[in-house]
Formats: sequence, structure tokens, C-alpha cells
Amino acid sequence: MTASSAPAFGLIIIGDEILSGRRADKHLPKVIELMQARGLNLSWATCVGDDRARITATLRDALGSGDAVFSCGGIGATPDDHTRQCAAAALGSELALHPEARTLIEQRMREVALEQGKVFDPDRADNVHRFNMGVFPQGARIINNPYNKIPGFSCDGPGGGSVHFVPGFPVMAWPMIESVLDTEYSAWHRADAWQERSVVVMGSMEAALTPLMEQIERDHAVKVFSLPSVDHPQYGRHIELGVKGDPVAVGVAFDVLLVGLAALGAELGPEMVR
Repeated sequence: MTASSAPAFGLIIIGDEILSGRRADKHLPKVIELMQARGLNLSWATCVGDDRARITATLRDALGSGDAVFSCGGIGATPDDHTRQCAAAALGSELALHPEARTLIEQRMREVALEQGKVFDPDRADNVHRFNMGVFPQGARIINNPYNKIPGFSCDGPGGGSVHFVPGFPVMAWPMIESVLDTEYSAWHRADAWQERSVVVMGSMEAALTPLMEQIERDHAVKVFSLPSVDHPQYGRHIELGVKGDPVAVGVAFDVLLVGLAALGAELGPEMVR
């Protein structure tokens, strides 16, 4: 496997509570953090409410994209949880109780009964209902949940995309995402092979810097980024201008960037390395 064959990574966050503001999303910054720790980058993210048609369309696009996608939320068994059903619809697949998921869910129910000093009754209505949390599209793969054993699942689409479904609860979702990153995508980890270097450019306009940015991207195997700010408490109006990519290429391109900025007479502030 080569770096050029690595998938793009995406994130889907599902839930009306995010879009209504009842809860603030925590997944996006954490997933970025988890990926950057492994030298990976998130290519896109989207948030969708608890609407079956929209969730299905979003998942269908993801499964057909060729991307590696994490989907957070909606895999429970209450009436407002639709993700499992939408995943099956997006795949054109039937839902079925996954045998390994059934075993894990029963183990969890037995543990809870023991903790409560009760006798486990598999035929009790609420226990029977809990098995719905293990009803996944046929062919799905289990994602183990170290918090309470109730698993997530992964599905591969006809377009080469893979979607990894985890709960909306961060305490469960984040270790599960880490596990998938460290098993299915370890071949593309490059924690020591990615760098960002930037410099604060005081008072400049992006239009004036664009030719230099285009030249650097044309001549060097890096990406250029420009982050303007108009009301920074210390620097006022400025642009954080930088390059990112392989550290060796970044070092060469950044030197070219500084020379180009000096030629433009730009006033420079501090430099940053990430």
C-alpha cells in the first residue's frame, strides 16, 4: 500500500440534538485529534438530523465514495434511532441479528443483572428488545465497544467506501474509532511524516499573496494554506500563511515561501510548526 492509495477520511454526525443546539458536537474536534496523532487528515465532515431519507442518502453517498467514513450516532434501539435501518437501505441489504453482537449483548445483560443482584431472564420484554441493538445489515463486521460491550459495526459499499458505525456517546465512540484506525488503517499511519509550518503575515491581502501560493503548490509537493483574521487581539488583521505535507518537502517549500514574502515586502510575525 502506498500513500497515494490511502483513502480519504470522512465523518458523519447524526442527530437532531446537534442541529437544534440541545447538545454541542464533540466528535469533529476529537476525530481530527485522533487522526492527526496518526499522521492522517479528515477530508470532510457532515451533520444530518434524524430523518431517514437524508440519513440513507448520506450513507449511500459515503458507501459509494471510496472513502473511509466514521458515522457517530443513531445506532441504538429507540424510535429516534434510524442509522441501522438507513445503512441497510443504503446498501440494499436486509437487517439481521448479528450472532457475535447477540453474544456480546447477552453478556452485558447478564453482567448488569449480576450487579443488580437479579436473575437474568432472556425472555423478559426489555431484554428481548435490547437484542435489536445487534441487528445490522447482513455482512456487517463488528466493532467492539470496550465501555459496555454493545458493539458498533462496519459496512463496505459497492463503490469501495467503508462506513464504520459507532454510538453517539463520546465515551464509547472515541475508543471504537481509535480501534478501527489502528487496525484497518494502520498501513497509512505516518505520524512522523507530516508537518505544517506557517508564518503570520501582517496586514496583507490574500489576493496579493495568491501568485506566490500558486507558485509554491506548482513547484513543490505540498499544500499551501491561508487563514485570514480581521480582529485578532494581538496581531489585528493578518494572515497565517503556511505549507503542509512531508517534512522534507515542507522545509524546502517554507524557505521558498519566506523568500517570496520578503520580496513582496511583507511584515512577518511569529513562525509556527505543527
